[in-house]
Amino acid sequence: MSNKARAGVIALAVVIVTVAFVALRPSDSSKKADDPAKTVKTEAGGGAKQPTATVPAPAPPQEITLRGGVPLGGIKRIEVRKGDVVRLQVLTDEQGDRLHLHGYDIEKEARAGKPANFRFKADIEGVFEIESHTAEDAGGEPLIARLVVAPS
Repeated sequence: MSNKARAGVIALAVVIVTVAFVALRPSDSSKKADDPAKTVKTEAGGGAKQPTATVPAPAPPQEITLRGGVPLGGIKRIEVRKGDVVRLQVLTDEQGDRLHLHGYDIEKEARAGKPANFRFKADIEGVFEIESHTAEDAGGEPLIARLVVAPS
């Protein structure tokens, strides 16, 4: 094959690739890069935006408010399914309150102005008590909530 023929084949290949790129590129009218629910900034892309699937916002944490070690509104019942992410926030007016989620053996401390935040995957089925060990130590009722984890 002569040099002229090679150059012609290369030029034809470049034209085909260019036409295919332009034809398959999405038009500007179909881009919705300003829609924050459908775009995210990427780390590796130098801040470039790429379309993503819409993901529902996580549910806000369930709240339990303790006054004098007693849950406002009574003992709370929290129901989830196995595999769910549990988010729970406990607010108190006490200087220090030791909280314990039995079965999962998670302990947190809450104090006035600094709530205890629980976040974990519900991977054990059953009914689990959340207690205030501070209330228990003072001779009060320690139970503040029951976590019910149903099969998925």
